[in-house]
Amino acid sequence: MQRRLSPIKLDSYQPLREVVCETLREAIRSGVLQPGERLMEIQLAEELGVSRTPVREAIRKLELEGYVIMLPRRGTYVANLSIKDINEVFEIRTALDVLATGLAAERITEEELEQLERLLVQIGEFIEQNDMEKIVEIDTQFHDLLYRASRNDRLVGIINNLREQLTRFRSISMAYPGRLKKTLEEHSRMVEAIAQRNVKLAQKLAVEHMENSEQTLLLDMHDLKKE
Repeated sequence: MQRRLSPIKLDSYQPLREVVCETLREAIRSGVLQPGERLMEIQLAEELGVSRTPVREAIRKLELEGYVIMLPRRGTYVANLSIKDINEVFEIRTALDVLATGLAAERITEEELEQLERLLVQIGEFIEQNDMEKIVEIDTQFHDLLYRASRNDRLVGIINNLREQLTRFRSISMAYPGRLKKTLEEHSRMVEAIAQRNVKLAQKLAVEHMENSEQTLLLDMHDLKKE
């Protein structure tokens, strides 16, 4: 068996399943594990020097993030990611975010505004600590709260149905050098516009945020192809 993944060092403070997940995620992003490639739990466990359990748990999480797909009776495969996929998802996400942000500017409560601002502070702190897992976690909370502030349950439901396809894009985009601080700045401006009840400005900033996220993702894919 050709070994492509290095054994995991078992001295990390993180749970083993998280270390395995990060290792596999990076292997997919860097092209070590190719789109369309079948992932075998036993083989991955042997290469990483761990049992099958953390590998199985990591694969389930990566499926939720959109990095892998699990096909009944066929196995688990690295998901393909095309420019067409990115364009389609971001077209839908932009339209939904513009609607949600505009409604939030009209309907958000003062308590929710304070919560959004606290989440932005937390994101800034985790950026300084370079804790990507926590950044993604709090960023997800930020967007969930923003969507709930729209007071439109059906809109929130539609956005949640897209969550699995969006998580992978968000993780890749946010990992691009310099993107984290720009994301925080964009979020801060959006919250300011919402606090001012400025619907048009909030929607404009939502569009800019989505466009910047998409362009960063495309840049990341271009950089990986050059390596």
